[in-house]
Amino acid sequence: MTRILGIDPGSRITGYGVIEMDNNRAIYVDCGCIRAVGESLAERLKSIYDGIQAVVETHTPDEVSIEKVFMGKNVDSALKLGQARGAALCAAQTPEALIVEYSPTEIKKAIVGKGRADKTQVQHMVRILLNLQGKLQVDAADALAIALCHGHTRQMLNKLDLGT
Repeated sequence: MTRILGIDPGSRITGYGVIEMDNNRAIYVDCGCIRAVGESLAERLKSIYDGIQAVVETHTPDEVSIEKVFMGKNVDSALKLGQARGAALCAAQTPEALIVEYSPTEIKKAIVGKGRADKTQVQHMVRILLNLQGKLQVDAADALAIALCHGHTRQMLNKLDLGT
């Protein structure tokens, strides 16, 4: 089995989701949100780093998947998101773990079947794919979607014998 940590970075809330892939079957392990605390950006980045590091220590993932930064209309927000993503990447870095990146469109396409799916569609499919009951917090569902995207992508690449 391969344990995968998915990370949905955010400067205020960073979602994480942990799954295990057993052949073609995805098994839910854990998910949650790290709420960045502090008045300054530096304090919030430190809390993201500490939170992801704690998740990595608890779950020891074999592979880590994270969403790529996309450029929206607000440059300042994109820069803050990039810094939050950097803090999460640094915290997730271990000698053992492979780290891969996926665009929002790739993730949505892998989970819902179309790259312009909305968040409710992603949440719904994550619940179905992992056989979960109840409502998922948006950032945690997105992180599980990122982990599932990687889990399914790596399965296909392994079948094609292309590696990950």
